[in-house]
Amino acid sequence: MAALLMAVVLRGMSARETADLTTAMLKSGERLDLSSVPGIKVDKHSTGGVGDKTTLVVAPLVASFGVPVPKMSGRALGHTGGTIDKLECIPGLRTDLSAEQFRQQVGAIGVAIAAQTAEMVPADKKIYALRDATATVESIPLIASSVMSKKLAAGADAIVLDVKAGNGALVRDLAAARELAAAMVEIGAQLGKKTVALVTRMEEPLGHAVGDCVELAEAVSTLKGAGPPDFAELCELVAGHMLVLGGVVRSQEEGEAVARQGLRSAAGLGKLRQLVEAQRGDVAVLDEPETMLRQAELRPVTAERKGYVTGVDARRVGWAVRALKEATGAHKRICGVILHAKTGDRAAVGEPLATVLGARSSGAALDTATGEIAAAYRLGDTPPPSSKLLVDVLGA
Repeated sequence: MAALLMAVVLRGMSARETADLTTAMLKSGERLDLSSVPGIKVDKHSTGGVGDKTTLVVAPLVASFGVPVPKMSGRALGHTGGTIDKLECIPGLRTDLSAEQFRQQVGAIGVAIAAQTAEMVPADKKIYALRDATATVESIPLIASSVMSKKLAAGADAIVLDVKAGNGALVRDLAAARELAAAMVEIGAQLGKKTVALVTRMEEPLGHAVGDCVELAEAVSTLKGAGPPDFAELCELVAGHMLVLGGVVRSQEEGEAVARQGLRSAAGLGKLRQLVEAQRGDVAVLDEPETMLRQAELRPVTAERKGYVTGVDARRVGWAVRALKEATGAHKRICGVILHAKTGDRAAVGEPLATVLGARSSGAALDTATGEIAAAYRLGDTPPPSSKLLVDVLGA
């Protein structure tokens, strides 16, 4: 299989071969039947980015408006984080739901976020882990077949995909990201699932937080209406498309407005509380998410010159956090970074750009991570040109 993966990376696959691989992986295990759950079930997926905790916000937010959201999520892959790792920062929370438990929870409260079960697309689960170990992560056919096999197995009627493009994404090139988005929309169409793909920029980390527990804390803040502007914008964008596909609103503009109001009113926070309770987690964490970080040691990163932040290398930040987690062991989930300055912000000498969090036992690894985060920042004398988060929409 490692040889096959390398061959795919080097030679690529045709659209037919990619669809055939998806179907083969889909047939390797069970497919979840959610026909007993009323309404149009809508799933979402991101191809991976640094600081991307969107699922933790949009799944409960969209479900709070009556659209069932069945979400099978993964763990960290390469330099990108994993939704399951972030959710498991909540003490006691279970992500290993059986197919029946998953089905019952979606029916009861309208949302479930769980790890891929051993019975569902087992071929993808094995290939997914092998790709991470063999440097074959960044391949459009492998990403497309992996994503769509899981989405199709999870029983949703419609799918919204967030395809990241840029330095911090699995697919850096914008043209390649569009190609990936088109491939997944085509797979969905061939198998009878309405699929919309958004192509969004991932040059710097999304939001201010990178790392499992700090990202969960930021997601909770966003559900309370206090999220970073770029992250809140993406959540409203993705949720808007999900609400359209779910039949709640007629247009994307209306969907985004409804989602924006939902964040202001904290509509999704109550639904997240229901999810945590259903999956046996400690709901007190949602009231005071900072309690997850009390044991962390903090290291500041300060500006060595005055100027404007012209960029924050998302990939470098992602790898720095992953390396710190791997060196930490049992307390790895408290490792992370909080960015105080992002592209376009002005900084003075000695002003904090970021704070690195690690376990007190991290030692030299924490020093190394702090140096990497400092090196990820670029400062210049003039403000950089602004760029839009959304690049393209396919399948709408």
